[in-house]
Amino acid sequence: MDVTDDTIAAISTPLGEGGIGIVRLSGPDALGIAERIFRSPKGRRLGSVKSHTVTYGHIVDAATGTAVDEVLVTVMRAPHTYTAEDVAEINCHGGVLPLRRVLELVLRHGARLAEPGEFTKRAFLNGRLDLSQAEAVIDLIRARTDESRDLALAQLSGGLSEEITALRDAIASLCAQVEAQIDFPEDEIEPASEDLLVEEAGRIGQDISRLSRSFEEGRFFREGLRVAIVGRPNVGKSSLLNALLRRDRAIVTDTPGTTRDILEEYLNLNGLPVRIMDTAGIRETHEMAEQEGVIRSLKAIDDADLAIAVIDGSVPLHDEDREVLEKIREKKSIVALSKSDLPAAMPDPGTLLGDYSLNILRLSAKTGAGLDHLKDLIVNTMLIRSRQPRSSGHFDEGGGIIVTNVRHRTALDSSAEALKRAADALRSHQPLEIVAIEMRDALERLGEIVGAVSTEDILGRIFSEFCIGK
Repeated sequence: MDVTDDTIAAISTPLGEGGIGIVRLSGPDALGIAERIFRSPKGRRLGSVKSHTVTYGHIVDAATGTAVDEVLVTVMRAPHTYTAEDVAEINCHGGVLPLRRVLELVLRHGARLAEPGEFTKRAFLNGRLDLSQAEAVIDLIRARTDESRDLALAQLSGGLSEEITALRDAIASLCAQVEAQIDFPEDEIEPASEDLLVEEAGRIGQDISRLSRSFEEGRFFREGLRVAIVGRPNVGKSSLLNALLRRDRAIVTDTPGTTRDILEEYLNLNGLPVRIMDTAGIRETHEMAEQEGVIRSLKAIDDADLAIAVIDGSVPLHDEDREVLEKIREKKSIVALSKSDLPAAMPDPGTLLGDYSLNILRLSAKTGAGLDHLKDLIVNTMLIRSRQPRSSGHFDEGGGIIVTNVRHRTALDSSAEALKRAADALRSHQPLEIVAIEMRDALERLGEIVGAVSTEDILGRIFSEFCIGK
């Protein structure tokens, strides 16, 4: 049976107390099921009301004749709905019990409980969204900053789809030229110069690679930039975290080894979501709990996109400081000389620390001096493309389409590699059939992004990330 032949239902709002809660139905019998359990005081029937209208009434359990809840039912008829199917949304009072009772009635009258992401999956299967737009829905739900939301909205609006379509059209045109020479070798078709074909394949491949390279930046906006604050004990790591958060999140004492585990919080730095981690002090220790903390700190450095090495700027550089700096030498990093409100012990830190990081600054968690500079360094160190701050402090959208999904990046890289193989085959005068196969492969890899080429495995993995009800 086709996935869209039955009617699905789910609670589409978070469980808990609230003003309203919504039970959503979608499918060929969505309106019929809603009508069977709905009673209007004016005798209105949902089957006869206009599309995209709201009707007041009660949900009634016919088996007992009792009212379950006072509701508003929104009727939306295909194809102008989220799923492109008939949709009914029952707006209940926002408590756990009313919503569950209404959902139980809906299921009893013929609906099936929706799987995670099944409403959006139906929107894709029914041509309402392509696959990249469907994935943008979950990005929009999970967006932590205005910039993350803007990127998700751009993808949902079809920005990435248009780019991929243009690239696919260019490859298809190139492939048609090659296949024409295969199919009609003796007809009077002007053969395209091999040099021009190679040049065009290279140009398209560069455009695909450019789009792929945007992933590193896009991932930060989708998943959050991972930043680890590291250093030896009592240099001011927890104080720095508290200063960045503007609240006392981490315990701060004069006793070394106070922080034993990783503390994680999210920051919004000019639209960039940052997952910042305060780590245990790195040093030699025989205390078991502190040893485990050091192990986790070292792992945090490995996992981080950016490391902030905190050095106490009021005392001479310690051997343990050098050990920390060695740990971050191969990573993108910032060296923060803390306690700048005290007399400096390193008058020329650039000479002393320049081998470890290009980004060195002084700051004080106590006075706030240098914190804004640190925030700017975090953003400017990690963002790849040129993006200028808007008047609101966020970034403009002049950098073009940004890829935020690892699946998309993988498909783009595969497509670019296939085009390179096609160009190499042309240069080495291999049979045109081989060239055509590689170009077709490049075309299919791009098709995976928008769902022009898809498998049940791909769809299953994508929509399993959604919540039930979306």
